[in-house]
Amino acid sequence: MLMLIGAMLSGIALASVIFFVWLQVRSRDQRLSPSVQKEAERIIEEARNRSELLTKEAELKAKDLLVEARAAAERELRDSRRELTALETKLQNREETLEKRLETFERREAELNRRDQALRNREKALNDKESERQALIDEARARLEAVAGLTREEAKRTLMEEMIGQARQEAARHIRIVEEEAREEADRRAKRIISIAIERLAGEFVAERTVSVLALPSDEMKGRIIGREGRNIRAIEAATGVDIIIDDTPEAVVISCHNPIRREIARVSLERLISDGRIHPGRIEEVVRKAEQEVEESIKEAGQRALIEVGVHGVHPELSKLLGMLKYRYSYAQNVLMHSIEAAFICGAMAAELGLNEKQARRAALLHDIGKALTHEVEGSHALIGAELARKYGESAKIVNAIAAHHEEVKAETILAPLVDAADALSGARPGARREVLESYVKRLEDLESIARSFKGVDKCFAVQAGREMRVIVEPTEVSDEEATMLAREVARKIENDMTYPGQIRVTVIRETRATELAR
Repeated sequence: MLMLIGAMLSGIALASVIFFVWLQVRSRDQRLSPSVQKEAERIIEEARNRSELLTKEAELKAKDLLVEARAAAERELRDSRRELTALETKLQNREETLEKRLETFERREAELNRRDQALRNREKALNDKESERQALIDEARARLEAVAGLTREEAKRTLMEEMIGQARQEAARHIRIVEEEAREEADRRAKRIISIAIERLAGEFVAERTVSVLALPSDEMKGRIIGREGRNIRAIEAATGVDIIIDDTPEAVVISCHNPIRREIARVSLERLISDGRIHPGRIEEVVRKAEQEVEESIKEAGQRALIEVGVHGVHPELSKLLGMLKYRYSYAQNVLMHSIEAAFICGAMAAELGLNEKQARRAALLHDIGKALTHEVEGSHALIGAELARKYGESAKIVNAIAAHHEEVKAETILAPLVDAADALSGARPGARREVLESYVKRLEDLESIARSFKGVDKCFAVQAGREMRVIVEPTEVSDEEATMLAREVARKIENDMTYPGQIRVTVIRETRATELAR
């Protein structure tokens, strides 16, 4: 359209120029020559022709543009009509869908109204029946009250008392069952914990308690002990019942056996063979027989010496021999015979303070661990084994009961039993008596304090009450009162997860703020 307007303006301008030139020529016709006038007329004619040509071209272009504009307008109109038709169709479809939904909703509303009316009718019928039922119940209750001679409240109270009594009996029965189950579960868990502890300590205990190291004059002696094709070492092991371990340890052999008497016989025999120099199967059997006699004499002598030292008389020879066998038994690095002698003196001192029979107390304490001499041959608790031995060899009922009850496996029948138990604990629990107990005790205290120090905000911590209480002092600027409560719980949980200990441990978190000023 703009091109059409531009072409028309160009034609008008050219016509104006031609008209102006024509006016100038006319004004000067009188002064120009005929040849010039002809030339001017020719130029004017050409300009007129050119103007007409441009005008025609402009008209043609204008017509073309008009045709194109009309075609574009028609296309737009068709597109608009098509879109309007599509929208009209879509709206019509939606209208039909809405009408269908409306019809559905109307049907559902009618159905719901019908159901609502039915429910109301049913509710009304139920209310009527409920009224009738309540009337019948009241009538029946009145008849029952008249027959029973009790009012409703009295009957209810009587029934409730009976039900409460039954509930108490049932609760008591359930409590007893729960207690029994808890006791059985505690016993199972305790045995499991003990078995785990035994499993963890078994290797170290066996390595330390069941071997004896014998020094050799030189490593050449190892070959002589082994003998040709191992006949000498096999003969020693067969005669003594021990295992001889010969390894790379310089100038030493290891004697391994759970029975300390056999281990002592093997040690004495090997010392004799090494000093004598003659090592062969025949000589080995002879030396072992002599060593057995010497060890047996040593056992008898140790038992008699212990009886004389404690001042106990009239003990059966077999009990004296068993007492001497305790010389080769150790309990947590404490010699059992020395422990028995020490416990005898302690028990006698306590009995003297209480005005009891001192000699009888010493006798019971001296024999309280006699069962440990046979724990390798006889199954069971050493206290019960010792009590059976004492009964077998003529000890009194008080002595037998004191031996059997010193670990509370049997009920104490006399005052002598708790005295023996106390003397046993005093002798075994004093510092230095049992190395493992002291070391584990110190280690447990160190572990407790290290666990408490691992938490943020802890300033100091102390394990007191023999490790039964942890006192944790925190920085008041880092730990609030609420956080102190949570800290105590977290420390207790970490101790439960990371440590094994007897009884329980109290964790106390202390948080305090101090202000100090000097009065001058």
